[in-house]
Formats: sequence, C-alpha cells, structure tokens
Amino acid sequence: MSFDKLPLTQSDYLELGAYDASNGNDYKEIYDEDMSGERGTYFRDGKRKIDFVLVYVEEKNQMADTRLVGFRKRFLSNLKRSSVEMEEERCDDKENILHFIKCHCPFEVLKYYAEELSFKAPLALRQTEKINWSERMLAKFRLPNPFYEKVPMSPPDYFTATFQADKFHLFLGSENPSTYFTDTERTRICYEILERAPYGRRQKGEIGIERLVAEGVFAAAYPLHVGGHKRPREEGPDGPGDEPQLNQRQVLKMYWGRWGKWLKYQPLDLIRSYFGEKIGLYFAWLGQYTAWLLLPSIVGLLVFVYGCVTVNSPDNRDALDICEHANWTYKMCPLCDEHIGCKYWDLKTSCTRAKLSYLFDNAATVFFAVFVSFWAVFFLEFWKRKEITLAYRWDCLDYESEVEQPRPTYAALAPTVERNPITGIPEPHFPSKQRVPRIYSGILIVITMVYEKVALALTHWEMHRTQTEYEDNLTFKVFVFQFVNFYASIFYIAFIKGKLTGYPGNYTQLFGLRMEECGPGGCLVELAQQLVIIMVGKQMIGNVQEVMIPLIKQKWKKRKRGKKTIELKPRWEDDYELVENEGLFAEYLEMVIQFGFITIFVAAFPLAPFFALANNIFEIRIDSNKLICETRRPIADRAQDLGIWYDILDAVAKIAVISNAFLIAFTSNFLPKLLYRSSISPNGSLEGYLNYSLAVSPHNTTLQPCRYRDFRDEEGRLTAFYWHLLAMKLGFVIVFEHFVFATHKFIDFLVPDIPEELDIAIKKEAYQAKKAMSDHPNLIIANSEEELSERNLKIRLQ
Repeated sequence: MSFDKLPLTQSDYLELGAYDASNGNDYKEIYDEDMSGERGTYFRDGKRKIDFVLVYVEEKNQMADTRLVGFRKRFLSNLKRSSVEMEEERCDDKENILHFIKCHCPFEVLKYYAEELSFKAPLALRQTEKINWSERMLAKFRLPNPFYEKVPMSPPDYFTATFQADKFHLFLGSENPSTYFTDTERTRICYEILERAPYGRRQKGEIGIERLVAEGVFAAAYPLHVGGHKRPREEGPDGPGDEPQLNQRQVLKMYWGRWGKWLKYQPLDLIRSYFGEKIGLYFAWLGQYTAWLLLPSIVGLLVFVYGCVTVNSPDNRDALDICEHANWTYKMCPLCDEHIGCKYWDLKTSCTRAKLSYLFDNAATVFFAVFVSFWAVFFLEFWKRKEITLAYRWDCLDYESEVEQPRPTYAALAPTVERNPITGIPEPHFPSKQRVPRIYSGILIVITMVYEKVALALTHWEMHRTQTEYEDNLTFKVFVFQFVNFYASIFYIAFIKGKLTGYPGNYTQLFGLRMEECGPGGCLVELAQQLVIIMVGKQMIGNVQEVMIPLIKQKWKKRKRGKKTIELKPRWEDDYELVENEGLFAEYLEMVIQFGFITIFVAAFPLAPFFALANNIFEIRIDSNKLICETRRPIADRAQDLGIWYDILDAVAKIAVISNAFLIAFTSNFLPKLLYRSSISPNGSLEGYLNYSLAVSPHNTTLQPCRYRDFRDEEGRLTAFYWHLLAMKLGFVIVFEHFVFATHKFIDFLVPDIPEELDIAIKKEAYQAKKAMSDHPNLIIANSEEELSERNLKIRLQ
C-alpha cells in the first residue's frame, strides 16, 4: 500500500490511503481484513478510534472551485492545530472521486473537552432498581409480565460527578484510558471541535462543519455506526453452540427495531447510550403517550358502540322523523342562491347522514369530551415525573442551566463578554434587550411570510445563546405555521361554517357570495369525515412514505455512484450511502399534531384515540428501524426534557378544553335537545323537535315556501328559545372550562413534579459527589455537622 501526502493542504498531518472501490473487494487487498464491521471504525493501525468522518467530492472532469478548496484547506489546518488526527481514504465512483477524511481525538484532547463541556463521569454503581408502574402493578397482583424482556448489553447505571481532568484517577474505568470514553462521548467532543473550527473570518460567522456542509465544501459529516445491523450467522467465539457476539446496533435491531417487539418495553437506556439523551427522551415520551392512549381508545370505542346501539332509540327522534316522514314533508331552502342554479331539496334525502351524525353527537360524546380533557391533563402531569426521573438517571438534570455551552456561532458573533450568572465563568454575551425585539419581529414575519427557511434565517439572526434556546425558538416559529396549515380547515368547519349564514331574504355575504352552509347531515358529520381522512388516510400514507422514501434514496444514491447492492464496503463508505438524519422535528410535529386531533376535536370523532394508538404502534417500529438501519448515526445530543414541545403540548391541551366546550355548545345538537326536553316538550321527549328546529322562510323571500335550520319566527326574528339557548351555551362553556382548569390546578398541586424519593436521592447524590471530589472530604462533614448544630440552636432559641 502506498501513502501520499494530502495535496489539498501540502502538509503531512493527514495520511492518505487510496483504493479503487469500483470492485467491491479491492479494499480487502489494502487492509487484508473485513472493514465493514467493528474493524472499520478504527484507523489503519487498528488502535485509534474513528470519531467522525468528513466527506468531500472531487469531480473527475471539472476544475474544483478555488474558493471552496481554500475554505477546506483552512478548516483542516485548524483541525490540525486542535490536535485532531486524520486519515484519508479515496474511492473512485462512476463520475466522481470521494474523499473520506477520518477524524480521531487523542485521549488528552478528550480529557480537556470533557472537563470544558462538564461531562458526567462515573464514581460508583447505583443500587436503585428500575421499575415502572406497569411492572409494579403486575407484581402487586402476582401476574406475569408480558412486556418485560431481558436485553443484553444494557448500560450500567452510575452515580456520577462532573468530570475533572486532575482527578481522573477517582473515576471508574480510569485504569483503561483507551476505553474510558464511550462512542457517543467521543463523537460529541469531536463534533464540538468541528463546530468551533473556523474556515474564514470569525466575525462573519464562518465557522463550523455544519455551515461547510451547507455551502458544499463537504458533502457530508457524520459519526460511524459501530458496525452492521444484521445479526451475524456465524458461530460464537467458543464454538458452534455459542451465540455470536452482537454490537449495540444489532442488539437494538433485535430487541427494539423488529415488528415482533411491539408489545415489549423499549430499551430506553440502550437507546440513550447509542443515540443520546435527546432521541432517548423522544422515544420515552412516544412510548408513554402510546401506552396512555389505550384507555381513551377503549372508552372511545365504547362511546361509538353506544351510538350504534342507540341510533334507533328515542334519543335520536329527530333523525327517525326525517327517515319516517313522507317525501317532501320538509322542503328545504337552497344551500346557495337560487339565481345561480341551486335547487330546493327534500330533508328526507339526509336520512342516512342524520343517523350517522348521531354516532358522533350523543350524550356519551359529551362525557367522552370531559374524559379526554382530564386524560390530557393527567398524561402531561405524569410525563413530567417520568421526564425528571429519566433526566436524573441519565445525568442531565442540570444540563440547560449549568452544563450547556454557548453555540459556536453565537460565541463568534456575540459583541461582548460577561460572566455567566450561574457558573461565574466569562463567556460571550448578547444583550437580551436587543434579542427580545428580534424574537417578536421574527415571529411576526414568519406568520406573514410563512416558511421554514425564513424561520431558520430569523432564528439565526436572533442570536440565541445555547443550542436548546435556538432549537426551541425555531421549533415555535415553524410550528405556528404548521398548526395553521393543519388545523385551519378543521376549525373552519367546527366553528365558522354554517354559523353566520343569515336567513332567507337576509343572507350574510362575503365578497358578493353567500356564506357557506353545512351539508344536509350537519357540520359535525363533515368534521368527523375530515378527521377520518386525517387520522386514517393521512397517517397510513405518512407511514408508507417513512418506510419507502429512505429505501428509494439509498437505491438512487448507489445507482448514481455506480455501486452494486451486494458489494461489501468499508464502514465509512457504507454509512455514507445511508440517508442523512434529519432530526426529530418532523417526528415531534407529527405526534403533536396527532395529539391535537385526539384532544381538540375528540367530541366530533370518538374513534380518534383508537386510530392514533394503532398508528403509534407502527410509528415506534418505523422510527426505530429508520434510525438503526436507514439513516446515518446522528450526533448524540444531550437534553434534559422535551424542550418547547412540552409547552406546545400543554397549550394544545388547554386549547382542547376550550375547543370541546365550544364544540359541544355551538356545533353539537346536545344542548338544543336538552333545552327542548326541559322547557318545550310536554312529556320530556324529543317528539316534535325536528319541526320545532326548522324555521319557515319569511314571506316573499324565496320563490317557494321552504324550511331552514334556525330558531326564528315567520318574520325572521330570533325566538325566545334562541336567547335561552344562547345563555345556556355560554353558561356551559364557562362551567366546563372552569371545572376542568380548576381540576388541573388541583392535580398540579397534589402531584409534585419530582417524586419525594427521587428528590431525596438527587440531594443525597449531590452531597456525595461533592464529598468524593473534595480535596478535604472530612472538612465537608465537619462543616455540615456545624451547620446542622447552628440550625438546631436557632430553632431552640425561637
């Protein structure tokens, strides 16, 4: 094998191993071993771990852009100054030459950045047992647990302290420096270096690998998977009867990514260990959300069954009257202007739709709307407890307040330096007085201009200090647009359509056209139809797209490169052919929109939770398989919670309370029927309600006398019943939302965000970590005892 110096930089810090990959076995002639598995995650010496891979493309028949080449030279040169070690591999494609630059961070660099980034380091194993509520309940009744499955390679749970390089010997694993840092920690450090390295002028924000990829200087930048995802078929290390050794990716595929594991607990600790806390929290939330959907799904099915069973009961008297009366008993006014061709229609033609509307508009749906409002509140309250428990277990409770570093772009563009109010360390600072106007103006512009690229540019302009703040503000801007996009038509049908139409001879017009009326079956049926299309059709199409699009992209990329699917490739090349990981925004957006559909409009479609549950069982498997098999390994980002997504969920839950109150009051027929029974009907039944609810068109307002739905007299004036009903509707909305919100506050008061046992454990470990890392642990104990004595003395004196 011959080695050359990198012609790009004219320096000797980057080793070059070139091979022609037009033949799938050529790289074996160079390395003399299989580089597609774990061996492919190391440098040629087999000792230095590949922490990151940078890829750039050299077109065979075109001159390189000197500007981009200059950026790449300066960037790689600055990586060298940061003590990053690199090797390069070249691969000939059909039209291009691919350059793979493998990056490795030496141990001393890892130690330095681990301390700067406030990594958590293990001091001892935790003795606490991990038990969730379902395990506890099944154990209490001595029942077998069908959800549990022992997962190999589950990471141990450590009691940790903030890493300090000068006290490295105190941490577990310090006797073996080469394996002390995990893959995700090495990746995170290397990515931090790549993001901080400049390639141009810092004052212009010309720093970081992400911007270089966006500008085309590099084609890709990614950490490597630990190996292939397919289970090896060969025998284990001890003989034919022994199980083969699996890597983390294969374990995740077998125990998480397979369709047959839909009933099992997700291996959250292993997910977090391989993909990072941010992805781990997403799947923890998705798993809990899916499990909690089981109860409203069952109740919603029962509500729907109740509607089917009672569809021919006296409670649906108005629909039965429509079906039983003779043809043209009720001639209905045209749904649009007569002069444009709209005709009179027979109410009996709406018989089927009237019966169908009862399935979604009966007394049980009112109960179900109240139930789901409380369900959403309980779900979010108990998720907060789960979230904090996971943050404690994964050592990220104080991540946002104490650990998270300023974004490299923020650090480069910030005009001043000030001390961090928590850590006291000087750091780049951008005054909040200048940021707040930018945020508000950014939101206003996005609402008017609407699109993701505008939101991205505005969020960058707003100068947010940390990546969490940056992502939260970007998420909010894009979600505002998506919320309007998804819900506008639904809100229109639920609350506007058919409400402001007027009456014959005095129809409300907008731009010269009559306001749209509801169809013969009523607006609630139309709303239910829209929700069926979204909850069933759109979700199915979305799942098919999530499965097929990554596969199509991979096939296209291989075809474009002139590669065969069966070729055995080195790890870095195999991962390059995977689809780029696009983050969690689309996944969160899909689930939050779904959460809105099953809460905001559940009174119109009680089956929504059931279809959401069915979808999410598939969603977890599709997302897990996509992460394991179809996409490049993402950066193992840290997080302590869902970020702004929780605030959005909380806002949606509150909107749902108000929406369901108005839906029942102003769109459903529940309250008009209730008032008719109590104040008009002589025997408390719905006999005569149909005729009572249909007003007669005023004289000379239509070519023929006709009926329309409203509580008006023959002159078109609103009746006393209408005003009594309006007062009843407003009273219902006020009582409904006050009752639910008051109960919400009461639950929030009763259920602490942090369980008492966990609160004690957090404080105990903080004290033990302080003691373990102190230069004088005995002095800490003495000081604590003195403080305790002084406190007791003050109490006695009082």
